[in-house]
Amino acid sequence: MVPVRDRRGRRYARRDALSRRDPDIDYHEIYRQLATLEFPWDIYQALSFALFRTYAVPSIGGLLHRSGEFTARVQKRYDDTVLILDAVLEHGFDHPTGRAAIRRMNQMHGSYPISNDDLRYVLAAFVVVPVRWLRDYGWRQLTDVELRACVAYYQRLGTLMGIQDVPADLAGFERLLDDYEAEHFHRNDSSRRIADVTLDLMATFPAQRMLPSSWVRRGAQALMDPALIDALGYRPPNRRLVAGVHRALRARGAFVRRLPPRRRAAYPSRRADIRSYRPGYDVAALGTFPRAEHSHDIAG
Repeated sequence: MVPVRDRRGRRYARRDALSRRDPDIDYHEIYRQLATLEFPWDIYQALSFALFRTYAVPSIGGLLHRSGEFTARVQKRYDDTVLILDAVLEHGFDHPTGRAAIRRMNQMHGSYPISNDDLRYVLAAFVVVPVRWLRDYGWRQLTDVELRACVAYYQRLGTLMGIQDVPADLAGFERLLDDYEAEHFHRNDSSRRIADVTLDLMATFPAQRMLPSSWVRRGAQALMDPALIDALGYRPPNRRLVAGVHRALRARGAFVRRLPPRRRAAYPSRRADIRSYRPGYDVAALGTFPRAEHSHDIAG
């Protein structure tokens, strides 16, 4: 039988190895291992809830609704988002596939009147929401090196997207997120519609489709804070349900802590949730191609 101390040492070996790396140089590899080996389920879920937060900003939710893409082809739009971001995660910023993904994202964003402030806010959501999720539910806490690498990863992404005035550190991203939401979260029918169709989509995912869709919706809403619930126009969830969902996620973290380290990277693009494309898809063909498209092609 393996001694408890040895088993614990193996469980935390990757954390210790990552802590010896330079987050200003190795940020992509550190973040890749966090997202695919240490916390693949947590970060995937947290990024999904980060999207809900962006819907609650009327200028973002309204644009998504007006484009018609999220309401008419929500599965494909969801898949496009996951696959483009995953291409960068898997291959890196300087790999041809990663650069093609960033180019495709910039071309799509360049087709619509999106303000720099909204782009900065979305970037902040992708930094802050996973960090806060892991603080609450992760099987371990992130180290300072890992936190700095997460920030550096999205700073590089923001630079390649042409976003101006990207925050310099995690505290800056958190202030940006909280201040922007305090000012811009407002009820809006378009935002609510986008959130509704996304919740409906979640109920069809393989891990959830055996449950009644109403359970999936209520469970997801139980993970939304009061400001987000109010901005999306949902009824406040039952307090007992909220407490139960939070306890269940903390219990999951405690259970995962006792598991052996993951050996095979779990990339979001391999998840059964992604159903619009067959293996071998071309990253350059992902997403939308509006006629009025013009590119902010920062990736080159």
